[in-house]
Amino acid sequence: MRAVKISTSTTTAERQGRALRIAMIGQRGLPATYGGIEHHVAQIGRRLAARGHEVTVFCRTNYTPDRGDRHDRIDGIRLRHLPTLGTKHMDALTHSLTSTLAAAGRHDIVHYHALGPGLFAPVPRYLTGSRVVQTIHGWDDLRAKWGGLAQRVLRAGRWMSQRVPNAVIGVSREITDEYGESATYISNGVERPPDGISPESVLARGLRPGGYVLFVGRLVPEKAVDLLLRTFSQLPDDVQLAVAGGSAYTDDYVTGLRELAARDPRIHLLGYVYGDDLAALYHHAAVYVQPSHLEGLPLALLEAASHGLPLIASGLGCHREIIATEGPGGRIFRPGDPAGLKEALGQVLAERDRERAAALTRREDILRRYSWDRATDLTEELYLRLAR
Repeated sequence: MRAVKISTSTTTAERQGRALRIAMIGQRGLPATYGGIEHHVAQIGRRLAARGHEVTVFCRTNYTPDRGDRHDRIDGIRLRHLPTLGTKHMDALTHSLTSTLAAAGRHDIVHYHALGPGLFAPVPRYLTGSRVVQTIHGWDDLRAKWGGLAQRVLRAGRWMSQRVPNAVIGVSREITDEYGESATYISNGVERPPDGISPESVLARGLRPGGYVLFVGRLVPEKAVDLLLRTFSQLPDDVQLAVAGGSAYTDDYVTGLRELAARDPRIHLLGYVYGDDLAALYHHAAVYVQPSHLEGLPLALLEAASHGLPLIASGLGCHREIIATEGPGGRIFRPGDPAGLKEALGQVLAERDRERAAALTRREDILRRYSWDRATDLTEELYLRLAR
């Protein structure tokens, strides 16, 4: 996990002399690797810990198998490792149950992340003095990887998220509007990356700096990576495609992507990429593409924008929130439309210098609007208001 400078200005907690015990439930664990929720929890958690709060993140032992059940710390965050049933349908649910039983009544705030883990929110909400917060990162009940029974369970979680928590947070305005006045909008954030990132790891992967299209994320049907691969095959031969991501209980889908990639030697399926290597991929790409059918507020799109990359994204509400105004440096196409995606790619790749210059200007707006410090301020204020 890359070290960051955290603001040490006087906080609400310090002024009121109120340090809270906070439990985070629903994430796989820390240190954060490929998951957006894990990065969200890491960024908010380390800042809350720096402000004097006691933050406990509940981790799945299959995510950090080398740590067993020890109580470790990272960036001031206490890590509590509990076992889980590491299967597609039971992983998150069983861990959320055991974490809830360990956290309820022992923390001032029990904070659930995503719909499924919130199924156990009634335990701390009604049986203990803990206050319950739930962050909705996206509509998990609509994800294609879930079958009928799992979707019904997640729909129950969505119904409960509207009724059980003391407070609900939406990471995008699109999500928050769905909940109406009962929800608080607190977006994800992003940080300014360093300048002068070496292209060494990019070259080692057979990619040409400035000569490849990039996608980063889990390889799941709602990300529409198959649409990107099919559309890319129609582009000129002087460009490459880098896909950084892997399966999330979607092996059949990934097998189909590998078959598509095998037809075009310009397509590089890289698997999950982390840390400095991932930063280098962003920094040296020609354009970033987010072709999804379904999203909450994708951190990958924010990260790409923070590197000054031209963006191409499907016309979801959350993507439009980030890009704000369509034009050079930020292109929108209709979700699922290969012709629209091909046209946008053609526009950006034909005028790379102009698109990059516009994207660098857009970056300043992104860094201003999406701040982890501000997200932490708002989250802390919400916690303190509930604790009172």
